[in-house]
Amino acid sequence: MAKDQNGNNTGIVYILVNEAMPGYIKIGKIEKENKMVADRIAELSTTSVPVPFECTYAARVERVSEVERALHNAFGDFRKNPKREFFSVSSERVVAILKLLALEDVTPSPDVGVSKEDAEAIEEVRERRSAFNFEMVHIPAGSELTFTRDESVTCTVSEDLKHVEFKGETMSLSKAAKVALGSKWLEQGPIYWKYKGEILDELRRRLEEGDDIEPGE
Repeated sequence: MAKDQNGNNTGIVYILVNEAMPGYIKIGKIEKENKMVADRIAELSTTSVPVPFECTYAARVERVSEVERALHNAFGDFRKNPKREFFSVSSERVVAILKLLALEDVTPSPDVGVSKEDAEAIEEVRERRSAFNFEMVHIPAGSELTFTRDESVTCTVSEDLKHVEFKGETMSLSKAAKVALGSKWLEQGPIYWKYKGEILDELRRRLEEGDDIEPGE
């Protein structure tokens, strides 16, 4: 296990998602000095899952075990099985905390270790799930959305309630997330944008579960 200049144990805490398991994230750690996130993804992405896992964020931190344990405790109410590291919560909520503790951002590029066939499978699943519209979550045209990773970045809901206006163009919410992240892949738009402080993906799930409270309340 690596140590920093003060003698503290360092390692990587990562957040993984899988398009075959929408609504769930995995929060885990890597303690071995010569092991990277891409290695862990390869271990998890066996033939038992339809598509590979993806890393939304990973950071090298001090006291890696303590950080992982603190995150597990902080989001314990969203943990579905105490023996597994899966949580039903937006990855961006965890990212916001982990960024504050990061010594270094070690998030791998989306295409690292991913075959062409796997990349195409992920895109296909993601596109099938991208049928998000703002009417379903009661957000009117002209509303401003903020980017979860930088609240100075905003977009505006289009009149058709299916697209947004971003950087002078009309595009899908997923493409807007892709542009904002500088990603090569189409991203899950509802995960990366907020309305009145609430992440769109969580808002959609909240309303799907029968909660009629208006967004932001």
